[in-house]
Order: sequence, then structure tokens, then C-alpha cells
Amino acid sequence: MSPRVRLCESVPVNEDWEKRVLAAWATLDDYPEERAAEFRAVIDALVAELPDGSPLGLFEQASAWDSTGHSDKAVPLYREALARGLSRESGYKGRRAKIQLSSSLRNTGQAEEGVKLLTPELDGPSDELDDAVRATLALCLSSLGRDREGLSLVLGALAPHLPRYQRSMARYARALLAPED
Repeated sequence: MSPRVRLCESVPVNEDWEKRVLAAWATLDDYPEERAAEFRAVIDALVAELPDGSPLGLFEQASAWDSTGHSDKAVPLYREALARGLSRESGYKGRRAKIQLSSSLRNTGQAEEGVKLLTPELDGPSDELDDAVRATLALCLSSLGRDREGLSLVLGALAPHLPRYQRSMARYARALLAPED
């Protein structure tokens, strides 16, 4: 018997489904732009195995639209996935959805909403997505003409990864937020 993971509506989905989703995503680059619909069909077929309205399925579909250049179609699906409890079912995928939704909002001229969505993530539990939060938030801020704030976030995210100058770069990042004289 394979291990099971609890998903929305208490429907168990085995790890095989998750592996098949990961395998499908690993093939994304095999689909040129003119075959993007074929990739989305692969994701749709996997989502069809879930209950209607599953936040996990909505997230995967949003991601597929987003990854094939259709932020406008992804936005409502991300919103619905989050509204239906994606973050409760998978905190990690919920955080990914917020990052991806914010990026899509920026791409569709709604950067302010992206900033509002991601800013609380700066104070949330830390994980491997922290730098992606900061990078996406920086892009949203830049789209709003708030480049100094964006650069501060990016430098702050980069500093811990540098082999030297971590303290200096972190200090420069903070200084960018100080009022100019």
C-alpha cells in the first residue's frame, strides 16, 4: 500500500499522483509555445482525477496557464485555489500560489495588489521560498516606481549567498530604505 497524503475535502490522493504531476512539470520545456495547449491538457488530465474545485487542482491549472504565458487566465484560478483553502492543505503550495499570483498580477498591471499579497510573507515562517518572495515583491515594487525598496529586498536576499561581503551588502540594503537627505 502506498503512503497517502490528505488533500482537500479529506480525499486521499496517493504519492503516485504527486509524482506524476512532478513528472509532467519536468516536461514543460519539451512543449514549444505552439504546443502549450498540449501541456495544459496533460495537467488538466491529472487534475481531473481530483474532486471538482480542489484547491490543489486549481493551483496546478493556474500554474500551467501561467507557465505557458497566460497570466490573465492564471489569476482567477490562483485566487480561487487560495480561497478554497490551498494554504491549509499545503502551506508550501499556498506560498507558491501567492508568489505566482503576485507575479501574474504584476504582469497584468495589478502590481499594487501583488505587493499587498506578498508583503505579509516577509514576516511569515521562513522556508526555501523566501528569496522568491523577495524577488517577486521587488519586481512588483519596481513596477510601481519603488525601485529603492525593490533593490533593498534583492540585496537583502542576495547577501547571505555571497562568499564575502555579507554584512556590507546587508547594511547597504538597509541603507536604501533610509530617508534620503
